[in-house]
Amino acid sequence: MHEELENFERNHVWDLVEPPPNRRPIGTKWVFKNKRGEDGMVVRNKARLPGASSKRGIDYDETFAPVARLEAIRILLAFAASKGFKLQQMDVKSAFLNGFIEEEVYVRQPPGFESARFPDRVYKLRKALYGLKQAPRAWYARLKSFLLKSGFVMGSVDKTLFLLSRGGNTTIVRIYVDDIIFGGSSHALVSSFALNG
Repeated sequence: MHEELENFERNHVWDLVEPPPNRRPIGTKWVFKNKRGEDGMVVRNKARLPGASSKRGIDYDETFAPVARLEAIRILLAFAASKGFKLQQMDVKSAFLNGFIEEEVYVRQPPGFESARFPDRVYKLRKALYGLKQAPRAWYARLKSFLLKSGFVMGSVDKTLFLLSRGGNTTIVRIYVDDIIFGGSSHALVSSFALNG
């Protein structure tokens, strides 16, 4: 739980504020999960604090999750194999905490971690929480902006596909919510994306 709240602090997810008179804060609850290794043994206990019970038109307007179709992933794998590209996969840790939200959303203080000094205050979100309907859209908007600023071109039909061509080399990025498959013709470009992307 402390690690999750440290992620919130590091990502500047929220600010503790007086509750606004015309808004009802969303509840939060701790969700616990065991991460297992390849042998099935528990390697880590994980706590996540998702927002719950948001209302359309009040807490969010639009939802969207960038999900590549299975056929598109298969085509990417076949293309990469035919070109000799090395593909890599990454799961972006705490991805949704990086997405800025446009709506004004307030959440109650996490159970067991209420401020002793300000127990009646609520958190105003700057960024998305897991469980919020707009979280995948906010994360995708941030990632898309980063890729476009880095010189990638978004697919005209498939909005989960991004291509970068530099000096005769190509880097391909495919998004599946908070998982990214990427690869290319230049090992240096792929390594650079893995480190900086």
